[in-house]
Amino acid sequence: ISVKPLKVQNWILPELPGFITDILISIDDRFLYFINWLQGDIRQYNIEDPKNPVLVGQVYVGGLVQKGSPVVAVTEDGKTWQSDVPEIQGHRLRGGPNMIQLSLDGKRLYATNSLFSTWDRQIYPELAEKGSHMLQIDVDTMKGGLKINPNFFIDFGAEPDGPCMAHEMRYPGGDCTSDIWI
Repeated sequence: ISVKPLKVQNWILPELPGFITDILISIDDRFLYFINWLQGDIRQYNIEDPKNPVLVGQVYVGGLVQKGSPVVAVTEDGKTWQSDVPEIQGHRLRGGPNMIQLSLDGKRLYATNSLFSTWDRQIYPELAEKGSHMLQIDVDTMKGGLKINPNFFIDFGAEPDGPCMAHEMRYPGGDCTSDIWI
């Protein structure tokens, strides 16, 4: 599995690399998930045949190439594009996804979006200014597929001493994707 860089305009480099900041495998070993912080997507691969992973789910939840950003992607034929900016409960998503945690049943994938505060300020200044958030991505565990859950949104920018930056989350007691204590 590799993430191809995007040819872009109005960024510090001519290409925007894939920048994977978190990766996990479902407890049943069927799916691999990863976060692509700069390009702004979360991907789901079926890995039942580990030598031939298949992309079965992808959802954009931010990133640098989104409408309203100066950064635009350029296709091979010279056309430009930007992804739509998701909005949940009246909140425009900021930054790019950073860390993920999968529920024990594999049906809910949670994502936060703060990597390091110094990088957040440099690459996603609006994120540093307004705070980060946590999303829930609904997972199709039969065929594969990812969808933003519009009913779940935690805005860490609204914290009393905020805005706050949420880096990651963990389940108490552990599971296949978090620290396990014996």
